[in-house]
Amino acid sequence: MSIETEADGEATELSHVEELAGELGEAIAETPEYRRFEETKAAVEDDDEAQQQVKEFEQLRQEFMLARQTGEATKEDIQKVREAQQELHSMPVMEEYLQAQEELEAKMEAVNSAISEPLAIDFGDQASGCCED
Repeated sequence: MSIETEADGEATELSHVEELAGELGEAIAETPEYRRFEETKAAVEDDDEAQQQVKEFEQLRQEFMLARQTGEATKEDIQKVREAQQELHSMPVMEEYLQAQEELEAKMEAVNSAISEPLAIDFGDQASGCCED
């Protein structure tokens, strides 16, 4: 474990914090939630039917977005996109993936809370901008 040092000590402290952050990332990658997420993601990527459904949904969504930008989107278009999404999400392989994603997000929220608590700052909430009213 080598840490660069500067006369004022800032580089040492920053390096140590970055080193700890790397260890945290490695620990998160070992959690059951992350491993399950990776497994279910791979299952979706390896499932030809799921990939076809994803492509069809994305195409429909892109068409809708373009129609919305030009003011030509209809309620029927919205309904088509919703139905395609429901159909995609109802596939067993996608249901497992989405459940694993939710579990990982919950774990990451808990990690964020644990990091933010001693700092009195919620970095997850601050990520979207620099200033709050």
